[in-house]
Amino acid sequence: MNVISRNKRALILFVTVSALIYLAFVFALNSGQRINLTPSLPLGVYQIVPGKPAKGDLVSFCLQGEFAELARERGYLQAGSCPNGLRPLLKRLTGLPGDHILPEALTPHTVDSQGRPMPSALRPGTIPPSMAVVLADHEGSFDSRYFGFVPLESLQRVEPVFLFNPKGE
Repeated sequence: MNVISRNKRALILFVTVSALIYLAFVFALNSGQRINLTPSLPLGVYQIVPGKPAKGDLVSFCLQGEFAELARERGYLQAGSCPNGLRPLLKRLTGLPGDHILPEALTPHTVDSQGRPMPSALRPGTIPPSMAVVLADHEGSFDSRYFGFVPLESLQRVEPVFLFNPKGE
């Protein structure tokens, strides 16, 4: 009986801790915080901050359309707070309307880590009005090289609150 009650206590503790972690995660997303668990940017917690995003800023946005579906199907994005049910992306704003995209800036991988072909939506040229280019600090990240321009109005500035490994080591 002592073993059963010990197992029950362990199960209750596990379920309670899991529920608290889940609630903290939901609260963080609803309070304007973004949690990055990918190599796109340093792992950690980011906070949405007021102001119009400028080139070089870190931004959060919801991927829409066919590339959102591709990200869902391939598991690039998990469930989250976006209207389509996916997690917002965190990237660096690298191009604004009127900026020129140079061929050397485009170095997409042709396949993902599972060997599946990758789209290549970004081409050399000029960024159109009301659109932006967002890239990750990590070259293998799913960013504008693959899904193209994003609406400038969809971008929200973010700043790191807590980073697990700020130097990327």
